[in-house]
Amino acid sequence: MGIRGRWQKEEGWRLAGSRPLDSAKLQAPGIIRVPGGGFRLFYTAVGPAKPFPKCQGYILSAFSEDGISFAAEPGIRVAPQPGLAHMALRVIAPVVTPCEGGCWRMYFEARGGATEPMVICSAISDDMLDWQHEPGIRLQGPGSVRAPRYLSLGDGRGRLYCCGIEYGTGGPAGGEVLSEGILSAHSEDGLHFKLELGYRLQPLAVECESGGFSAAEVLPPAGIGDDWAMVYSAWQYVSPGPVVPVHPSRNSALSEDFAAASIASDMAGFRSRIYTAFSRDGAVWERGSCVVEGAGYGEEGVDAVHAEDMSLLALGGGMYRMYYAACDKDGHWGVASAVTEAE
Repeated sequence: MGIRGRWQKEEGWRLAGSRPLDSAKLQAPGIIRVPGGGFRLFYTAVGPAKPFPKCQGYILSAFSEDGISFAAEPGIRVAPQPGLAHMALRVIAPVVTPCEGGCWRMYFEARGGATEPMVICSAISDDMLDWQHEPGIRLQGPGSVRAPRYLSLGDGRGRLYCCGIEYGTGGPAGGEVLSEGILSAHSEDGLHFKLELGYRLQPLAVECESGGFSAAEVLPPAGIGDDWAMVYSAWQYVSPGPVVPVHPSRNSALSEDFAAASIASDMAGFRSRIYTAFSRDGAVWERGSCVVEGAGYGEEGVDAVHAEDMSLLALGGGMYRMYYAACDKDGHWGVASAVTEAE
C-alpha cells in the first residue's frame, strides 16, 4: 500500500522548542538520512536568541540515531541576510539533497519585507553543519514561490516542487490572490531552474482547501506500473465572522514580535491538514484522501489545530515516516511524525 495506505501517528513530539534559538516557534521540517548512520532534521525556528531584532526565522538542525528521539545541534545552519532584499527577514522550509563530489545542497524559501515576493534560494555544505549561501536566486515566479521540495532525477538533474501564488494589484502585502497551486521547475545542474507550464495541482473550491496549499512533496513510481505520489498540506480559511490578526508576512512592522504575531494569526480559526494525490504520468493528478488531521480547537493532540509542511523518509519495504509541522490547542508549534502501516 505504501503512501496509499493508512498513516499511524506516532505519540508526542519528535522535536519541540528547547532553547533560546527555537523556544518561540518551531516548524517546517526537512529530514535526511546521514550516510554514516542516523538522521538529521533541519527546521525553521525563532526565539529570543535570534541574530537581529527583526529576524523572523532561520534554519537549525537536530540529530537522531533512530529517527524518533532528536537532540538539537548548536548554532544556526542558515540565517537571513539583511543586505539582500529577497532574503532579509526569514529563511524557511529547508530541503537537503546530496550533490556530486560528496557535498550537500539545501534549497529553502527566502522572505524579505512584506512587499517582496517569496523566492527559492540555496546553500552548500561539505558536512551538513557549516553552510555557505550560494549567490543568486534559484527560482522566482511571476508572484511568490515557496516551500520547496527537491526530487533528484540523476546525473545532477532535478525537479523542484513548490507552492506558487500570483497576486493582483498590491502584490504580496495585500493584493488579491489571482491563482495559486503546486508548481514544478526543472534543472540540469541543480542551480538554474526553469518553471514548467501550469500548475500540477490547484486548491479545490471546498472549505478544507480554502486557505490554499503550504507544501507538496512528490515521489516517483517505485516500480513498473506504479503511480506517482504526492503528499501535500492545505489550509482551511477562517469561517466568516472573526477578525483575523495580520500575519507579519503581510506587515513587516510586526517582525520584532514575529512568533507571537504569527501564532495569533495561526490560531484565529485556521486549520491545516495533510492529503495525498496520485498520477500516472506526473502531470495530471487525482486526489487521494486526508491522511493526517487533528481533532480541532480545544482538543488534545500535538496536531489538534495544524498539520502541515511534511517531509518524507523512506524506511524500506515500501514504508515511510512523515515528519510534519504540528500545532496544538495552545498554539505550541513543533515537529510530529506518522508512519505508514505495514502491508
